Amino acid sequence: MSSSDVFAVTKTADATVYSGRARVRQVQVKTAGSGSPQVVLKDGGSSGTTLLDVSFGTGDTFSLNIPDNGILFETDVYLDLTACSSVTVFLS
Repeated sequence: MSSSDVFAVTKTADATVYSGRARVRQVQVKTAGSGSPQVVLKDGGSSGTTLLDVSFGTGDTFSLNIPDNGILFETDVYLDLTACSSVTVFLS
């Protein structure tokens, strides 16, 4: 089994997290105090294919570990967030 370096990218608004092929290993989310916090990760930009769609509680910090080899994004990793202060995505 080979290993690869893991790196983290933090965003506070909708944006491309990483341009290029990558595996998402973990997501840490700091949610806002109100609203319906949600994190959506897409492959292929803002109109791409949704590969992860998760809702969270308000006013807290959450860590979502992705098992095995993570989720493979073939073209890029795009973040669409709602009612979140910040999202940190761990990739390899």
